Amino acid sequence: MSDAVTRVADATGNWVDTLAPSWSRPYLRLARLDRPIGSWLLLMPCWWAAALSAAIAHDLGRLPLDILLFFIGAFAMRGAGCTWNDITDRDLDARVERTRSRPIPAGQVSVKQALVFLVLQSLIGLAVLLQFNRFAVVTGIASLVIVAVYPFMKRITWWPQIVLGLAFSWGALMGFAVTFGRLGLTAFVLYAGSIAWVIAYDTIYAHQDIEDDALIGVKSTARLFGERTHQALVVFYGLAVLLIGVALMLAGTGIAAWIGLAAFAAHLAWQVRNLRIGDSALCLRLFKSNRDAGLLLFAGLLTDAVIRVL
Repeated sequence: MSDAVTRVADATGNWVDTLAPSWSRPYLRLARLDRPIGSWLLLMPCWWAAALSAAIAHDLGRLPLDILLFFIGAFAMRGAGCTWNDITDRDLDARVERTRSRPIPAGQVSVKQALVFLVLQSLIGLAVLLQFNRFAVVTGIASLVIVAVYPFMKRITWWPQIVLGLAFSWGALMGFAVTFGRLGLTAFVLYAGSIAWVIAYDTIYAHQDIEDDALIGVKSTARLFGERTHQALVVFYGLAVLLIGVALMLAGTGIAAWIGLAAFAAHLAWQVRNLRIGDSALCLRLFKSNRDAGLLLFAGLLTDAVIRVL
């Protein structure tokens, strides 16, 4: 079977398809390295919290290393999470047009091979985690419970995006755990704001599969909200901005952080204004644009940390 046929449907024309050795491509696709947007979205709360906690501590000494370690860890653990998701969802994926070309349902990788690859990625994540203090290690390990149960939530609740939010926002806790060896109110408020953000952007993403999901009985907030999606996004994106703003207030941040939050809010408003839920390609583009929204906020928080310390 040619590689053009075995590519994942919504991820053609990337470096995996064109540059990676042919033997490695199914594994790189399993880890979603052909579609790194999820890794970036997992990373954003980590970087937010790292910058915000460094500003509170008035100490930039560890920040460059923490930024690098979170980058490696986010890509490794997102890959492991996607591998686990594909193992558990292999039968469902085979019945959905967009996902039937994924490596396991397409027959490119066996379940046993995927499990071995899952362990290898998890070991990379563990190696990163062990660079932190004991409290951060325990905090990181605790997230695995949420990661493990997430793939099953779409079968039993209309709100699987909440569970995804709990998992993808965990970095908001990790940044504070790494810096302070404990968690406080600011960390939990930032975490809550990130969860609201994830619920909203993953609702946009889920609109790509809404027809197939209805046929096979998979639940999502996209199906739940339907034509009320715009109103729901206003609520959840608005809640994200509000809660992150409260976190900034609790942290005593300066003008740079607030400019970052304003840019973040403007980007989210742009998404809501331009969204057409029946346009799958547009839904994907708007979903991916959340990396840029997250980077705008991070830039503000990082600038504020540098200003406060220097």
